[in-house]
Amino acid sequence: MKKLLTSLLLLPIFFTALSLQTSAEEVDKTAHNIEEKSVSLDEKETEHDRYQEESEQKKAQTAASQGAASDVKRTVAVESTAYTAFCEGCSGTTYTGIDLRANPAQKVIAVDPSIIPLGSKVRVPGYGVAVAGDIGGDIEGHRIDLFMAQQSDALEYGRRQIEVEILK
Repeated sequence: MKKLLTSLLLLPIFFTALSLQTSAEEVDKTAHNIEEKSVSLDEKETEHDRYQEESEQKKAQTAASQGAASDVKRTVAVESTAYTAFCEGCSGTTYTGIDLRANPAQKVIAVDPSIIPLGSKVRVPGYGVAVAGDIGGDIEGHRIDLFMAQQSDALEYGRRQIEVEILK
């Protein structure tokens, strides 16, 4: 009887200990789930931030390309060649008075003023934005001549069929 009584008294202690162990395991599981959800949330925030950055970059690129296109007055197909101001018999001064020898880095093109008005800013593929500041002796119609400081660069450029953009 004494054993039975002792067993009955110990039984609630056993169930309490078992219950505490189960509760501790549940707390660990809950903590682990919270940690996983926190990591998952951090990953989603990072992904969201990256998406926003990519979206903003795309918007900026689109705006830049539209801005670049919106500054174009018209496009003209031309035959292009190159010239230098440092040759025998060359004065180095353009029709509009630009001293190319004093400014060898200046981007200047010779044009037919009836096609591209003198003083216009013109975007030339592979050359950059230049000013239409010269007329040239053999430049008629849809021809342009690009100024290059080095004669070797002018000769290397050769003759090309290109499209130039006359800017506003």
